[in-house]
Amino acid sequence: MSLVFPHTFVPWFRAVAPYIHAYRGETFVVGMTGELVAAGKLNAFVQDLSIMHAMGINIVLVHGFRPQVNEQLAAKGQTSRYSHGMRVTDAIALDCAQEAAGQLRFEIEAAFSQGLPNTPMANAAVRVVSGNFLTARPVGIVDGVDFQHSGLVRKVDATAIQRALDTGAVVLLSPFGFSPTGEAFNLSMEDVATSTAIALQADKLLFVCEVAGVPENPADPDSAIDTELALADAVRMLAGKPAPTDPLDVNFYLQHCVKACQAGVERSHILPLSVDGALLQEVYTHDGIGTMVVDEKLESLREANADDIGGIIALIEPFERDGTLVKRDRTEIERDIELYSVIEHDGVIFGCAALYPYVEAKTAEMAALTVSPAVQGQGDGDRILKRVEQRAKAMGLNSIFVLTTRTMHWFIKRGFAQVDPDWLPEERKRKYNWDRRSQVLVKKL
Repeated sequence: MSLVFPHTFVPWFRAVAPYIHAYRGETFVVGMTGELVAAGKLNAFVQDLSIMHAMGINIVLVHGFRPQVNEQLAAKGQTSRYSHGMRVTDAIALDCAQEAAGQLRFEIEAAFSQGLPNTPMANAAVRVVSGNFLTARPVGIVDGVDFQHSGLVRKVDATAIQRALDTGAVVLLSPFGFSPTGEAFNLSMEDVATSTAIALQADKLLFVCEVAGVPENPADPDSAIDTELALADAVRMLAGKPAPTDPLDVNFYLQHCVKACQAGVERSHILPLSVDGALLQEVYTHDGIGTMVVDEKLESLREANADDIGGIIALIEPFERDGTLVKRDRTEIERDIELYSVIEHDGVIFGCAALYPYVEAKTAEMAALTVSPAVQGQGDGDRILKRVEQRAKAMGLNSIFVLTTRTMHWFIKRGFAQVDPDWLPEERKRKYNWDRRSQVLVKKL
């Protein structure tokens, strides 16, 4: 084994652990475009889904088949017809859709059945359940266009799907629905995935598609991807624009994300199928790789409570071990938890600091200022510092001080000045560790 490997794998695996705990038992609806299969990425994608399933996530997979149906139509000398972003499904197109869906379901079930040694599927035992879980209604005639056998989701049998999930199976849905009279309708993957996520009140809806996500600057498609988009901002982006009909337009998927979030799905995601492991990166890393639409910003800066004790301890322990922070007794953290401020993102603590006031001296010590290495360089340290300063001002204090051995320059850049340890309040001076020789830095408020 490489000497480097343990030093990279172990910290990475520990960083992933909070997400494994957070998502165990949750339900994710994953919408997969047919283009992913056409690009030859199905096996790797199914392996990632199986890993997520093994870590306790309930998976509902909805597949698309746009390119496969187009291929079937072309083989029969027919052309594909679209209007309003939907396929016009005549009798021939319906036959082609049924053939394509059958072939795709066969390929997907085969991919989930792999178990070769030395692959992510080794020892996996994933059962796939499909069924007539969807009731559909016809689109009808819209603006003079008769959509014939194209339909929309009327009802999702959430109870039956949940029952299948409770057995430990992955539920596979094809974009087909049936009317009460038994008539078949061709549906869109996006409509099926969104309706299913809403019916199940899923924890996540994830579209793995041709677009990379919502650009931070909508006027510049090449700008960086906005990894977290508030629902209100997403609604504003769509407002006043015609309904998007092109799957290559990010708003085509964004409209479904908005619909799901407005109906109670906590988070909806747009992920690029072109990136290998996009699902794993989105679910198990802090920033993800695509765009996540949420009803409100998941990251919050707030005062700590008893539920945060474990997260704070896990955050500061590595820095205590390497000597950056003075080791704190765990009972002390429990006792003083209300003195801490934390940055939390999606249930995980990524930053913290404590403020110990010395009221008679009109000052306070900021201690245990820590930011996770996973998010360093993104300004979280400055945000915590600002929050601590606000708390100190609210107490009527004139200054805050820190004791540090390694991060002196960071504080000096932010307005702190070095003073002699004799400056410390008498109570704090008695606890000063002269062997550690910490620098004392003060900032006036």
